[in-house]
Amino acid sequence: MVPHPRMATPPLEHEFEMNGRGSRGRRWAAALLPVLCAIVCGSGCHRNSADQIKYETASANRGNIVRYVTASGSLSAVVSVDVGSQISGIINVLNADFNSPVKKGDVVAEIEPTIYQAVLHEAQADVASSKAALELSRLTLERKKSLVAQKAATQADLDKAAADYQQAEATVSIKQAVTERAQADLDHCKIVAPVDGIVIARKVDIGQTVAAAMTTPVIFTIAQNITKMHISATVSEADIGQVANGQTVDFNVDAFPDEVFHGKVVQVRKAPTTTNNVVTYETIIDVDNPEQKLFPGMTADVSILVAQRQNSLKISNAALRFTPPDGAKFEKNPAAEGVLARTQRLVYFASADGSALKPTVVKVGITNGVDTEIVEGMKEGDRVVTAVSDSAKKGGPFGGPSKS
Repeated sequence: MVPHPRMATPPLEHEFEMNGRGSRGRRWAAALLPVLCAIVCGSGCHRNSADQIKYETASANRGNIVRYVTASGSLSAVVSVDVGSQISGIINVLNADFNSPVKKGDVVAEIEPTIYQAVLHEAQADVASSKAALELSRLTLERKKSLVAQKAATQADLDKAAADYQQAEATVSIKQAVTERAQADLDHCKIVAPVDGIVIARKVDIGQTVAAAMTTPVIFTIAQNITKMHISATVSEADIGQVANGQTVDFNVDAFPDEVFHGKVVQVRKAPTTTNNVVTYETIIDVDNPEQKLFPGMTADVSILVAQRQNSLKISNAALRFTPPDGAKFEKNPAAEGVLARTQRLVYFASADGSALKPTVVKVGITNGVDTEIVEGMKEGDRVVTAVSDSAKKGGPFGGPSKS
């Protein structure tokens, strides 16, 4: 059978040509294989090098550290007196107003006195009547004594006359006391300033009725001297142990945001105040106010200087907050945080090639929130790890930027 032309076997020389091409392709693949392996290995090695953890460091240096305790409080006059009325009535006269300077004894207000004048006159008339009755009792007693001597009256009559006389004397004393009280009420119609100072509050107007029943109605509040003021600041229980009398204070008020005022701690009161489960203690700070720029009631943001160190060894607080990342290598096992004393902290040094961390326990002192004093465990110039370096950053002793 003659094969179909399309199914005819290819010529032998064509087969040889195809086999030759396959051989050359296999030879090229064999030649490129080592090169590809080298590229892959190099890429892997480069990736491992790039994945190595690198750290930023900071050096321990010397400088001054100042520790402040912050608090808030309000300004007030050293002595503020509420001036009130001991009697009820209608305010008839007001001789002072807000910001009025007053002297001790000045009449600052008056209550309508008509009723109290009438009461006084009535009491004075009662005194006169009782004195007349007393005189009559005295004369009767004298007559009884004479009659008893003449046997014209009995001893009982004499005794009664003596008792009537003593009762009349007592009545005179009672009426005089009522008169004195009526006079005092009339005097209280004029309300006087108890101290030298300035009026910082007026609570009533002319024509208003004040009722002195259970409590004394307040008419004015007088600040004795606002050139001397104090701040009542609330300090938390965590900081109160560092506050003591005589410590210097800097503070600001919103009215003068670019100005710093000064004061001194004069009293730390031991009575606690609890608000929302937060315990605070009242601290009194004396303030000079010669220009009277500060007003009572202003809110003060207080900074109390509680400690300072000169030329002490210190490091950045970032070194104390640093936590090693997952996969970090250590020259030795780090100490457990739970076994450290309150004044101890764990810091990390980096090895020379930056591949491992060396945990070290240091003893710390005061802090200002940015730097912390190092008491033991380091020396000047030592470098500690503060953060993991960004792999994209260049420079620095361990592949990241260095902080000094």
